[in-house]
Amino acid sequence: MAIALAKYAGAQEQLSIKQRADKFFDRYEYFKSVDLYLKLVKKTKTDVKIMERIADCYYNMNRYEDAERWYARATVDAKASKMSHYNYAEVLLRSKKLDTARQQYRIYYADDPAGLKLKLAVCDSAALWMGQTSACKVKNEAAFNTEYSDWGLTYDGKTSGIFTSDRKTSDDDIDQRTGNNWFKLYEGAINGNEIKELYPSDNGSGIFSDSYHIGPIGLNRTADTAYITITTGISKKKLPSDNGNSKQRLYTRRLQLMMASKQNDQWVVFGGFPYNDVQKYSVGGAALSKDGHILYFSSDMPGSEGKTDIWYCEKKADGTWGKPVNCGKTINTKEEEAFPTVGGDGTLYYSSKGLAGMGGYDIYTAKGEKSKWSVPENLKYPINSTSDDFYLVTRNGLTGYFSSNREGGLGSDDIYSYTFKPIDTVPIKRVAQTDTPSIKPDAPVKPIENFALVTIYYDLDKSNIRPDAAVELDRLVATLKQHPQLKIELSSFTDSRASEAYNMALSQRRVNSAVAYLVSKGIAETRLVTGYYGKTRLVNQCADDVKCTEAEHQMNRRTEFRVLN
Repeated sequence: MAIALAKYAGAQEQLSIKQRADKFFDRYEYFKSVDLYLKLVKKTKTDVKIMERIADCYYNMNRYEDAERWYARATVDAKASKMSHYNYAEVLLRSKKLDTARQQYRIYYADDPAGLKLKLAVCDSAALWMGQTSACKVKNEAAFNTEYSDWGLTYDGKTSGIFTSDRKTSDDDIDQRTGNNWFKLYEGAINGNEIKELYPSDNGSGIFSDSYHIGPIGLNRTADTAYITITTGISKKKLPSDNGNSKQRLYTRRLQLMMASKQNDQWVVFGGFPYNDVQKYSVGGAALSKDGHILYFSSDMPGSEGKTDIWYCEKKADGTWGKPVNCGKTINTKEEEAFPTVGGDGTLYYSSKGLAGMGGYDIYTAKGEKSKWSVPENLKYPINSTSDDFYLVTRNGLTGYFSSNREGGLGSDDIYSYTFKPIDTVPIKRVAQTDTPSIKPDAPVKPIENFALVTIYYDLDKSNIRPDAAVELDRLVATLKQHPQLKIELSSFTDSRASEAYNMALSQRRVNSAVAYLVSKGIAETRLVTGYYGKTRLVNQCADDVKCTEAEHQMNRRTEFRVLN
């Protein structure tokens, strides 16, 4: 994934191995520093700080198995930092060692019960969702992927795609953070054939430096205008210093958006996004609304809710972009939101680290526009995993591509396809009279699509079915009448406010209310299995004593549905 880069400027001097390693580490040049730390650890095998630095290098290079091994060695030492316990928990979660991950989270969050509750909820969600049957099938698209990082596939017309990769093509242009080449754009047929590097023209401006990242690319609907994310290549003298405690001069190369048009089958830059400001913040990962009048992007500009947020600009009558507006607290959290894309029906897809998903970045979907959105829905397993899952593109919601650095891939990040396949059906032998009196025995049954993602929501301290929930339940009724052999599970939850006992009773009333509605529409109660869990499975950080907005609490007041057979 494209990142901002920290560099340094300073005179060369004779330094010890540790001093050299520390200097490289401070500059985020983990590829250089890890080899030096490995030399040191042979001489000082009991130095926990050196072991932590080795683990941190591997962690930041996305070499998670190596990081896990070194964090395991470091954290047995009583002098290990709390952050090492946290990072160890994160890599354990990624490798699905959930019990050990919980132990490490408990050490890190010893004085933060709300933070611990959120992370334990992540572990619980991961275990729950990976154990559920899903109508979604995921496939590693090996034709796109290498042993390096390949991600961010974008449709370019009906049969072509453009994606980002740091695959090794040269021994010269090395990103010392990872040891790989810089990220560049690649294009090819959507089936992965004839992949080649894409060379945008910068009209002689020199903005596409071979020494920095290019990608991802966002296209308009007609694929003749592009918004390309790049790492700034301006002179280091023009970048502000952000030294902190370091003795060397450190500065950050941030991300910016360049605008390009398609001319004679080549992308030609015609200008920079007017709200780039590489002196202060990054802007990247752009996506256009269906009509092309709204541009969504991620940024850490002033006014963000967290580390990075999803923002938007509206196109004005003269074709220029209006000032950026934050998409709001419904989809943005105190953590990282990034990689927005817009589906064929206008649905927003994006990734977040601030909601209680399965770990790392999880992909969410929300309906709406600008700063008015429905409650985001986690796409769950197998689209999401305990690793980073991001950059989902789709034309119809049922098929598409996304990126992930999950275990079992070919490289650091890989491109995956997904398809919501029909759940297997069987001929109907007996049909309940109350369900579908018009269906004959042995009649063929239409396939069911995307059924496991149904969720309805409730008002604060209420269990009645709201009008928006009734719409979803009516669709569910129609589906159940089409598929009379199916049984479903209803699971109800509350937000964190009030006592455990009160919320358990409230969640029971909510599930009973949903059951009553379905039964009133002719669905046999014998086809419905229920569960109620109070405030034990929150989907975000809004645990006891955590200050949250009503929109954030709303996400927890819900009933989820899934197919049992």
